[in-house]
Amino acid sequence: MAIVIVVLILLLAVVFVGFSIKIVPQQKVGVVERLGKYNRLLTPGVNILVPFIDYVRVNHDLRIQQAHVPPQSVITKDNVQVQIDTIIFYQVVAPEQATYGISDYVSGVSNITTATMRQILGKMELDETLSGREKISIEIRLALDEATEKWGVRIERVEVIDIKPPADIQEAMDKQMKAERSKRAIVLEAEAAKQDMILRAEGDKQSKILKAEGDKEARIREAEGLRQAQELEALGQAKAIQAVAEAEKTRVELLAAAGLDERVLAYQSFDALTEISKGPANKVFLPSSAVEVLGSIGSIGELFKTAAKEGK
Repeated sequence: MAIVIVVLILLLAVVFVGFSIKIVPQQKVGVVERLGKYNRLLTPGVNILVPFIDYVRVNHDLRIQQAHVPPQSVITKDNVQVQIDTIIFYQVVAPEQATYGISDYVSGVSNITTATMRQILGKMELDETLSGREKISIEIRLALDEATEKWGVRIERVEVIDIKPPADIQEAMDKQMKAERSKRAIVLEAEAAKQDMILRAEGDKQSKILKAEGDKEARIREAEGLRQAQELEALGQAKAIQAVAEAEKTRVELLAAAGLDERVLAYQSFDALTEISKGPANKVFLPSSAVEVLGSIGSIGELFKTAAKEGK
């Protein structure tokens, strides 16, 4: 009997210790109520409770959570029904308010998101809706921040995952997109052809300019060569004339040094004419003014004959 009592006491002690010690993981907290009233929060680690008096109402995860809002059908300002899909990222920052401020903050966030989404899209047209995801996300987050401030929940981010218009409108948009792409392709092709023509014309222009420049340079070089040739030819002629003049000058100087004067030269000239006139077919005509010189020529001849005899 005593053994049974000891065993029961040990079991009660184990149960008491089990209810008294509470281990809380990291990034989680527990809301403790004592006799039905909020008492404190259980922090990560080992916590001591009073058995049968303290009660853990709920455990909260302090990590960032995500709540997917089911796709909602919303009518835009231009009476087009679209289906929008969103996801919300939130974090519990005040566990006691999240416990006592609202019964289910996840449902509350989802409902406020749906209502706010309908209000926002009701003021926007379809094209604005499809291109305004960021604007929609910002406005939904502002509305949620205002409501969840009292719930101990902070909205970290709101993302619009997808916006789907009706099938017929989607088909019309696809056709419009294809037409726009075809138009853009035609414009790009025309622009490419234009650029090609411009480049070809520019190349032809540059080619003609270079050819003209080459012809001009060739003509300039040819003219320069001709000028230099003429200058060299004139210089050669001048040197030739100078050489002839120098030779003539030397001849005259040599004749003068030999004692021959103009009369002797004249005599030799007429002597040469005499030899030419000896031919049967040769006739020499002299001007009347030359007859006056003949007398002196005869005397000159006599002088040569006399000089020859004396030499003998």
